[in-house]
Amino acid sequence: MRPMTEAEIEAAAAADPDARPMTADQLKKARRVPRIKTLRRALGLTQEEFAGRYHVPLGMLRDWEQSRTEPDQPARAYLTVIAHDPDGVCRALQHSQPI
Repeated sequence: MRPMTEAEIEAAAAADPDARPMTADQLKKARRVPRIKTLRRALGLTQEEFAGRYHVPLGMLRDWEQSRTEPDQPARAYLTVIAHDPDGVCRALQHSQPI
């Protein structure tokens, strides 16, 4: 089996009514997957595991993932640090005292 070229991929997508490429307007209106969900899945963690490992309240994590609320600026900064060094954050939290 040979790989498809970009032109073949686009032609196949255009021919399939269930897989047509989105227009620019449709892309703007499309619901995006929250980045926190993408991060959690990339780490291979369940919501419960992520919440426990990184000391994030489970309800808050679920709200973020379901787009009911957005992380505030400090939370976004914390999530960025987790994304760059998940193991380092986990180690630091294991040795920290609750505030």
